[in-house]
Amino acid sequence: MDESLVTTMKMQRAKRDWTQAQLADFSGITRKSINAIESGRMVPSTILALKLARALGITVEELFSIEPAGASSAD
Repeated sequence: MDESLVTTMKMQRAKRDWTQAQLADFSGITRKSINAIESGRMVPSTILALKLARALGITVEELFSIEPAGASSAD
């Protein structure tokens, strides 16, 4: 079965009123990587996922989940 990565990153940023650039600064990764992860063009490494979750103050499981391909409901 094909699965895809789903992220709540855009929603988590919106809750905090953060831009992609701000999240990039707070997490120590590039804005381009934030954009690529949010748009589904990039699957983050474990290190990036942990840095993002730490910057947002949430768990990796709150930030990312795996769903069957085509069943994505997150924005």
